Amino acid sequence: MTDDSECSKWRAVCLTLFPELFPGPLGASVTGTALDKGLWDLDVINFRDFATDKHRSVDDTPAGGGPGMVLRPDVAAKAIDAAVELCPTAQRVYLSPRGRPFDQDLARDFASCDGLILVCGRFEGLDERVITSRELEEVSIGDFVMTGGEMAAFCLLDAVVRLKDGVLGAQSSLDNESFEGGLLEHPHYTRPREFEGEAIPEVLLSGDHGKIEKWRHEQSIKLTKERRPDLLQNE
Repeated sequence: MTDDSECSKWRAVCLTLFPELFPGPLGASVTGTALDKGLWDLDVINFRDFATDKHRSVDDTPAGGGPGMVLRPDVAAKAIDAAVELCPTAQRVYLSPRGRPFDQDLARDFASCDGLILVCGRFEGLDERVITSRELEEVSIGDFVMTGGEMAAFCLLDAVVRLKDGVLGAQSSLDNESFEGGLLEHPHYTRPREFEGEAIPEVLLSGDHGKIEKWRHEQSIKLTKERRPDLLQNE
């Protein structure tokens, strides 16, 4: 984490009621190594630090009635404003099941910007006036509902950070992944040559790179037709 006032490198600022959850899985594997190396920065802001009463209250009952609680606009707005001070040019995202679906294209867009401010909602969500006034883009990681946005933030940041230069050991490994080129990734094999009676396809052992690439492309198309035919509209 850093105290810099400018986005000198790609930075994520996460707003949450549970700062102790961070960095969590982002502190492990390639994202954690990249964080330790200073290839990206992570800051965490606690909504409760901007509460005004002695109980550090951050929520209230929904206007118009109904179950649950809503994050107060005065508290949330101050927290978001503090995040903007840390990185004024970062894109502002509210993690919400009603948002734009997160996909590989959006991951690339986020990786190419200066950074992200991620608002992790809780309860029934965030007061609509803050979403509008702070120009938050609503983003969803899937058609399901969780107890809060923190797990969604982990998923989103893992997908984005790995696209940054220097994070992966072999950047070329990104080229043939699922969703690159509109297809799912082809199957992979490694030693031993035979496992439980099933052998590695002979073409992969042929040394003929042209045939190997052709086979991999055919397998990608086959898998995509079977599992995600919606992706083939551009193939």
